[in-house]
Amino acid sequence: MNTAQEIILYMESQCDEEQQKNLMRFFKTSIGEYGYGDKFLGLKVPQTRVVVNEVAKNLPLDEIPELLMNRWHEVRLCGFLILVDKFEKQAKKQLENDEKAIRHRDEIVTLYLEYAKRANNWDLVDLSVPKILGHWLLLPTFLGGKDVGLHQDYKLKILDGLADSSDLWLQRMSMVCTWKTSQQGEPSYCLRYAERHLHHPHDLMHKAVGWMLREMGKRVSMDLLRDFLRQHVHEMSRTTLRYAIELMDEGERKMWMER
Repeated sequence: MNTAQEIILYMESQCDEEQQKNLMRFFKTSIGEYGYGDKFLGLKVPQTRVVVNEVAKNLPLDEIPELLMNRWHEVRLCGFLILVDKFEKQAKKQLENDEKAIRHRDEIVTLYLEYAKRANNWDLVDLSVPKILGHWLLLPTFLGGKDVGLHQDYKLKILDGLADSSDLWLQRMSMVCTWKTSQQGEPSYCLRYAERHLHHPHDLMHKAVGWMLREMGKRVSMDLLRDFLRQHVHEMSRTTLRYAIELMDEGERKMWMER
């Protein structure tokens, strides 16, 4: 299938009314909840991945915005996962410094940021931002200057803009994208945005901050995590702390919780 409309019709044909109800409860779509108003077809993530890998594998980049603007949650997820797939193909080790691949990656990142607000629930953020924006942070880019380079100041400007947004999901993007940077041994992004979001009022951000700190400790340095905790343990939420210390032994977890 080579058009967004064909993919949308195909996904709509798989609608599951019982699963619709389950997903609407799970993703908190009632009045006053964080997912209020979202609409579901009732497709499970593996079903959407089949669409990405088999049905939509030849979809042109300029068709993806139609998926991202769609009312159905799973169709938007499909669009974001197609972007992930396209980005990863251009980010293979042998293509990291290839000029054509760099420009393709920059085009995908630009499109992702343009439609970032369409990732309006935690799964849409978590399944896309580490593998697109998080990976881009580690790679050469033309964005931020006419010559290719890492352009770290520009990248920080992009992430700071997400972090300083009033939109919960953009804020979550700035935090969860650090999953990828920590996996690659770079802790600075995680520490920067964990500190920035430490006093966030929403439980979903408490969980995200703790989760990313845990992953940073696991992938980079538990001592670095301990240093962060010593500095901030008295000001972070208990949810954040619980998530951050999950990989420590029981005695150390108890010590941190008592502090």
